[in-house]
Amino acid sequence: MPFRDKILTRDQMLEWRARCRREGRRVVTTNGCFDLLHLGHVTYLEAARTLGDCLLVGVNSDASVRALKGPGRPVNAEQDRAGVLAALEAVDAVYVFPEVDALRFLTLVQPDFYAKGGDYTVDTINQEERRLVEALGGRVVVLGGVPGRSTTAVLERLSPPARGHDPAR
Repeated sequence: MPFRDKILTRDQMLEWRARCRREGRRVVTTNGCFDLLHLGHVTYLEAARTLGDCLLVGVNSDASVRALKGPGRPVNAEQDRAGVLAALEAVDAVYVFPEVDALRFLTLVQPDFYAKGGDYTVDTINQEERRLVEALGGRVVVLGGVPGRSTTAVLERLSPPARGHDPAR
């Protein structure tokens, strides 16, 4: 399937989810900004995919990334981020959602598994999201991360040294 066909509108996503349910497939859902895709992301997404039969990635919209990360983010536009994710073999579908949190997205999807990355614990994820998924009969799973791999770390390496700083010292 062409990767662009894996980026779903709200109605397509609801139809996709209903089809998965009819076919008895277990849906794994995760979400995030996915601003600069790196090894930590793809390792995590691959691990998330193994929890069920298909993986739906919710991507924060540009406006919600700005609200979460500040005015300099995202680096990449939402459709670009969605396209790169959709091109990954482990990802079955991508949906861009406008809210800062994933509550509405999770309510629509009703995932069998809700995967979060290793920078979280079950106690530090959004507890409303956790309670919602569990109330819907799903399971929250925190997957290990790749140490030192984060978008923040990448951006720090790309930033020029502070003025007056001599990198040779």
